[in-house]
Amino acid sequence: MDALLLLYPPLLLSSFSLLLYGVVRISYSIWWKPKWLERQLKQQGIRGTPYKLLVGDITELVKQMKAAWSKPINLNHQIVPRVDPFTLNNVQKYGKISMFWVGKTPRLIIKDPEMMKEVLSNKQGHFGKPPLNTLILVLTRGLTTLEGETWTKRRRILNPAFHIQKLKGMVPEFSISCNLMIEQWKKMTSDNETGELDIWPELQKLTADVILRAAFGSSYEEGKKMYGLQKKLITLVLESMQSIHIPGFRFLPTKKNRKRKKLVKEITSIMKDLIQKKQNAIRSRQSKVDDILSLLLQCTEENSMTQNTNGTKSAEITIEEVIEECKQFYLAGQETTASLIAWTMIVLCMHPDWQQRAREEVLQVCGKKDPDFEAISHLKTVTMILYEVLRLYPPAIAIYMHTYKETKIGDISIPAGVDLTLPTLLIHHDPELWGDDAGEFKPERFSEGVANASKDQLSFFPFGWGPRTCIGLNFAMIEAKMTLAMILQHFSFELSPYYTHAPHTVMTLQPQHGAQIMLHQL
Repeated sequence: MDALLLLYPPLLLSSFSLLLYGVVRISYSIWWKPKWLERQLKQQGIRGTPYKLLVGDITELVKQMKAAWSKPINLNHQIVPRVDPFTLNNVQKYGKISMFWVGKTPRLIIKDPEMMKEVLSNKQGHFGKPPLNTLILVLTRGLTTLEGETWTKRRRILNPAFHIQKLKGMVPEFSISCNLMIEQWKKMTSDNETGELDIWPELQKLTADVILRAAFGSSYEEGKKMYGLQKKLITLVLESMQSIHIPGFRFLPTKKNRKRKKLVKEITSIMKDLIQKKQNAIRSRQSKVDDILSLLLQCTEENSMTQNTNGTKSAEITIEEVIEECKQFYLAGQETTASLIAWTMIVLCMHPDWQQRAREEVLQVCGKKDPDFEAISHLKTVTMILYEVLRLYPPAIAIYMHTYKETKIGDISIPAGVDLTLPTLLIHHDPELWGDDAGEFKPERFSEGVANASKDQLSFFPFGWGPRTCIGLNFAMIEAKMTLAMILQHFSFELSPYYTHAPHTVMTLQPQHGAQIMLHQL
């Protein structure tokens, strides 16, 4: 044995060096780098929780969330302690600029409007989305997953499809979906013109249907099949994301991994067939360019023929990218709008005087006819109500960012590798920004518009702010106004005795135990 050791000293030295390198690298990743980042932030007066090896504050965050979500709250709009207790407690204890730990990554909570503006305007280009879980990319590689120049080009191409003039032509499709839902609700209440209904799953189905019609138009049935598969894929991905992450595990041929792979393949195949048919119909002028898919395909045609002055093709969107954007449209738009409409109906049950005011306005502007785009644009009271609900119950409770290079905001220098939380919900409920009645439902705040209500501060941003404001903002607001107006035309509603007020988050802000409402036909 001693002889062997003498014969192979280079091999032993090499093995030892590799082992030492591995130990140093792991130590740097899980201890020295987090502690260095912590020191950099605390030297600037930023207070927060101390770093705990590997786990950070995840255990405490989950504990506080479980405790808050274990019981409902009274019928009021003071929802912050229940929905996001950890962020609230952190800010109250350590200040508006504070820190905590998500695993070995420090996360800054920034609850200062001017500093948030700097982050969201991102003039230096040093902020981006936090590193994505690779499973999210199974669902979509659309606009919201992109960064930098790639995002800029894609956004520029997509913008025309979501222009207000294009959306105006989709209003009749919104009306079809709403009428189908209302007819179903009437059947449920036909015996005595009153019935109880959990509107949350109903509105989820409605918003999915609206997206299908808006995205695919005459190809609605094929789109419906594709999104049925997409829904199954979302369920599988969410299940995987809730389990312990093992690097490379998604590539193993397990039953669920094979099922995910098969679903992705089927979705892509259906979309390619659908796109081919749609392209042929557009070229032969058998189909109008009046749905999202047609508009995107029109972009591919126009961009492929357009050349810059230097002779190269302009930025174009490929068929594969069109597929990803259609998947993204469903993923981002369905539950967001369903959340807004559901909370609006719940809030109007809690404030029947505003429900009546909204109904009177709708009947005055539209009568019993289905609202068209022109009518929707004159629904001032309905718009004020929707804005106030978005303030109190924003579908996304925070915006999350990441520093990819060292950058300065205000007087703080933030090193690369730090996550940021811009707490939308906390800002929307902040008495310093909205007054002592910040927790009350007062739509009249928005009687003179958003800018006047927020006093030109960044205190209202339910759809984001700045260059990355949600591209679907106008789509969501038109859909919400149309749906609410048509429901008000046909029903009055109040909370069921079985309703429990329990807002919580599952990607979006949702009623944890459903939204049981008593409907009364008018």
